[in-house]
Amino acid sequence: MKCIECHFDNPPDSKFCEECGTQLIASRKAYISATKTLEAPAEKLTRGTTFAGRYEIIEELGKGGMAKVYRVEDKKIKEEVALKLIKPEIASNKKTIERFSNELKMARKIAHRNVCRMFDLGEEKGTHYITMEYVPGEDLKRLIRKVGQFNSGKTIFIAKQVCEGLAESHRLGVVHRDLKPQNIMVDEEGNARIMDFGIARSIKTKGITGEGVIIGTPKYMSPEQVEGKEVDQRSDIYSLGVTLYEMVTGKIPFEGNIPLNIVLKHKTEAPRNPRQLNTQIPEDLSRVILKCLEKDKEKRYQSASEVRSELEKIEESIPFTDRTFPKKKPITSRKITVTFGLKKLFIPGLVLIFLIIAVLAIWQIFLKKEDVPITSAKSSIAVLPFADLSPQKNREYLCDGIAETLINALTNIEGLRVPARTSTFSFKGKEKNVYEIGKKLDVETLLEGSVQVMGDRLRITAQLINTDDGYHLWSNHYDRELEDVFAIQDEIAQAIVKSLKIKLLGEKEAPLVKSYTENLEAYNLYLLGRFFWNKRGGEDLKKAIEYFEKAIEKDPSYAFAYSGLADTYIVLGDNLFWPPDNAFPKAKEAALKALEIDGSLAEAYTSLAAIKHEYEWNFTAAEEEFRKAIRIKPGYAPAHFWYAFLLSSMGRHEEAIREIKIARDLDPVAPRISANVGLLLYYARQYNQALEELSRTLELDPYHVAAHEYFGYVYAETGEYEKSISSFRQSIDLEKSNAEMSTDIAYVYALAGSKEKSREMLDNIINYSKQSFISSVSIASVFQALGEKGQVFAWLEKAYSERDAGLVDLKVNPRFDAVCSDPRFKELLKKIGLEK
Repeated sequence: MKCIECHFDNPPDSKFCEECGTQLIASRKAYISATKTLEAPAEKLTRGTTFAGRYEIIEELGKGGMAKVYRVEDKKIKEEVALKLIKPEIASNKKTIERFSNELKMARKIAHRNVCRMFDLGEEKGTHYITMEYVPGEDLKRLIRKVGQFNSGKTIFIAKQVCEGLAESHRLGVVHRDLKPQNIMVDEEGNARIMDFGIARSIKTKGITGEGVIIGTPKYMSPEQVEGKEVDQRSDIYSLGVTLYEMVTGKIPFEGNIPLNIVLKHKTEAPRNPRQLNTQIPEDLSRVILKCLEKDKEKRYQSASEVRSELEKIEESIPFTDRTFPKKKPITSRKITVTFGLKKLFIPGLVLIFLIIAVLAIWQIFLKKEDVPITSAKSSIAVLPFADLSPQKNREYLCDGIAETLINALTNIEGLRVPARTSTFSFKGKEKNVYEIGKKLDVETLLEGSVQVMGDRLRITAQLINTDDGYHLWSNHYDRELEDVFAIQDEIAQAIVKSLKIKLLGEKEAPLVKSYTENLEAYNLYLLGRFFWNKRGGEDLKKAIEYFEKAIEKDPSYAFAYSGLADTYIVLGDNLFWPPDNAFPKAKEAALKALEIDGSLAEAYTSLAAIKHEYEWNFTAAEEEFRKAIRIKPGYAPAHFWYAFLLSSMGRHEEAIREIKIARDLDPVAPRISANVGLLLYYARQYNQALEELSRTLELDPYHVAAHEYFGYVYAETGEYEKSISSFRQSIDLEKSNAEMSTDIAYVYALAGSKEKSREMLDNIINYSKQSFISSVSIASVFQALGEKGQVFAWLEKAYSERDAGLVDLKVNPRFDAVCSDPRFKELLKKIGLEK
C-alpha cells in the first residue's frame, strides 16, 4: 500500500503508513483519484550546483518519504545550512504544504540550544523547500545502532537535554508529536538537538488534522495518538519514554510485523521492564522510563521538567566515572567576587605559599624525571574500510587503499595499537555496531570515513569515534583535487594522533604517511593491484601482477609496487598455483628492487625473509630479515605471522606459537591467522589445543577453507578417520576442487586400511601431476601411509629438485613421523638445512 501523504511503500495489508502514520486508503480507485495530479519528481541536485540562486549544494544528508535533505552553503549569509526539499508529489497536496508551513511557524517560536532552529519556507520553480540549522553529527538512532546499549550516564546526559528542549517547546504551546531517535541529532560535542517539527501542532488551538486521524510514527506513538485523539505535551513524554527505553536496551518496547500490531500494543500491552533486557540499568531509571510509558496520560509525568528533575536525582546516585559531561566549556563564566579582611588573608596566605614552595622543592629533588612520550588512555584504533560515495560506485579500490595506507602509517607509531587490515575489513559492507566492533577488535577508537570522486575532484570525510559510547572525538572533510590524495591521508593521520594525544618521537612536523610515488596514476594502479591481491584467487593474482607492473611502468621508482609484486609471486608459489622455480625467483627480484629503492620497507624485508625461508632454505638469513622487518615495523602482522612459520619449521614450537599469537593480537578477527595458529599447534603435536583454536576460527568464519582442511590434518593423526575425510571434503567443496585429486583423502584412506582405494586415487593423482603441478611432498606422504618407504624417499628427492615449499615443514610434519629415524630422512633434513 502506497501512502497518499508521503508515498512510502507499505506492506499490502497495512492499515497505517510506517513512515508517517497516516491511515492508508485501501481502494485502488481512491488511490488513483488522490494521486492523479502529482507532478514529476524534482531533478536530483549534485555537489557544486546552486538551488534557488542562493544555496550551493555540498552533500546529500538523507531522505525520507516526504523530503530530501541537503547540506548547503547559503551564499547570502555565508553560512552552512540544511535544505529540505519537499518531494513534488508531496507538495502537490495543499494540506501537506500547510503542515510544513505549520512546522515553520511552530518551530520558529522556539529559540533554544536543544532545538534545531528553523529559518524559512520557500518555493523555487514549483519545488517547495525549508531551510534550517545544519547540525554536524549523527542522529540518535544511528548512535544506538552503533553502540547497541547506552550506559546510564550517557542516557541521562542526552535525555536531560531533550527534556530541556521539550520543556521550552511545551512552554510556547508546541507539541512535537513525532519525537523519536531519528529526530534527535547529537553533534560532535555531545549536544542534543530536537529536529523536525513537521507534524507539530499548537496545544492551544486545533491543528489542521481532524479527530480520528493518526499522525506520528507507529513505533513511538502514545496511546492517545493511536486512537486519533487530541494530544498534549504528555504525548511527547510517552514518546520520550520509548526513546529512553531504546537507548538503554537497544530495542523498542513494542515490536510487530505490521504497524497496526505495534500501535495496538501501545494501546493494550504493558512494556517489559527494561532491566530484564539490561541488568546494568539502575532501578530508579527503569522506574522513570516505565512511568513515561503509562497508558493513562494522567499517570505519566505531566511535564518534561518533571522528567528532567527525576533524571538529575538518579545521576547524582550513579558512580562519578559513569557520568557524562559536556565536552566544551562555556565561552564565558560568571565572575564571583569574595571580599576578605587583609589580616585574615595574610597569615593563611603565607602558610599556603610556604607549602607550595616546599612541595615544588621536593618534586624537583626527588620526583622530576625526563619528559617521556605521553600516550593517552585511548591508545588503540581500528581503521575501518572507507565507503565509496562516488556516483558510479567504482572507487572501492581507492577507498580500500586509503584505509590501508592509514593503517600502515598509524602502525608505525610507538604506543599505538592498530589492528591489521584483515580484521578491520571483515566488517566491510556489514551493519556497524561501534561497541561490538570495539569489543571484537579490542580497541577504544574507530576511524571510519567515505570517499567521493567526481571528475578530478576528491572529497574525503573521516571521523574518529569512541567505541564506548559512539561519540565523535574528531571529524573533518577534505574537498581537494584528486592529486592531493597523498597530502589528505597525512592530514588525517596527523589529526588522529593529535586527537588521541600521542606525543611523537622525533620531529613533530615529520609526515606520518609516506608517499612512495607522486604519480597519481601509478598510485591508482598500485591500489588496484592490492585490491585483487587481497582476493587471493589464482585469476585475481594474475590481475594483481598486471596492475603492479603497470604501476611500475608509470613510476619505475615506486618501491611499494615492487613489494606488491613480490608478495603476489610468493602467494602463487606458496599456494602451489605456480611451480616454486617459476614463482620465487621472480618474487626475490621484485623484493630486492623494492629495497634498493627504499631500504626501510618492512614489507619488502618480510617478503625477502619468506623467500629465503621457503625457497632458498637459508633459515639463518631468513630469521635476520624477519627480525629486521619487525624492528622497523613492530605492528606489521604479516612479519610476525611468517616468522612464526620459520620458527616452527626449525622445531622451535614455543617461540613459533608465541609469535603467531602476536600476529593474531594484531589481526584479531582474521580467520587465516587463527587457522594457522591451529596448524602450528598441530605441528607441535598439541592436537587438543589445535582443535580448540580451529573451532574458534570457524566461529569467525564457518566457511573458511583452511580451517576445515586443518581439522582434517588433526583428525587423521588422532585416528578419527571419518571426521578427517568429512573435514577434507568440506574444505574441497568450499574451494570447488576435485575430491578425487586430493592427496589428503588418499592419505587418510591408507591410514584407515582402505589401501586399494588409496592406491587407485594415488595413480590418478600422479598421472594428473604430469600436466598440472601437484606437490611431491604431499604424494610422498600418501606413500608413507601405504608403507612404501622407497617411494617416499623417491618423491621427497623429486620435491627437493623442484624446491617444493612443503619441504620446509618436513622436520615437524606428523605425516612423516614413521620414517623420521631413517638415515635417508636425516640426510635430507641436512641437505635442506634443517639439521646440522
